[in-house]
Amino acid sequence: MEERCGAIAPVNAWREVVIKNVLVAGLLAVVAGAALAQGADGEVRKIDRAQAKLTLKHGEIKSIDMPAMTMAYRVKDARMLDGLAVGDKVRFEAAKVDGQYVVTVLKKLP
Repeated sequence: MEERCGAIAPVNAWREVVIKNVLVAGLLAVVAGAALAQGADGEVRKIDRAQAKLTLKHGEIKSIDMPAMTMAYRVKDARMLDGLAVGDKVRFEAAKVDGQYVVTVLKKLP
């Protein structure tokens, strides 16, 4: 019986380490997700499907250090423009790619 009791302590210590690691990993995932989701809300002002461009009036985009403004952006994929209309509210993320600002994520808001 003593052997079993002696074996329990290392198992409990191992479980404690695993639980702590899982909690830390979960917290890091939440923080990373929040950092990646630093997009902006905007309003569609113009759509140029032939050029795969979108003009947005938007708030500040912290991830690319851009103040609020109205600006034309290329979109990563022309299909991102499907279903959009002038006046739609959107949430988006943009990045500087080869010297141009490109919308990389675009979601139409209700």
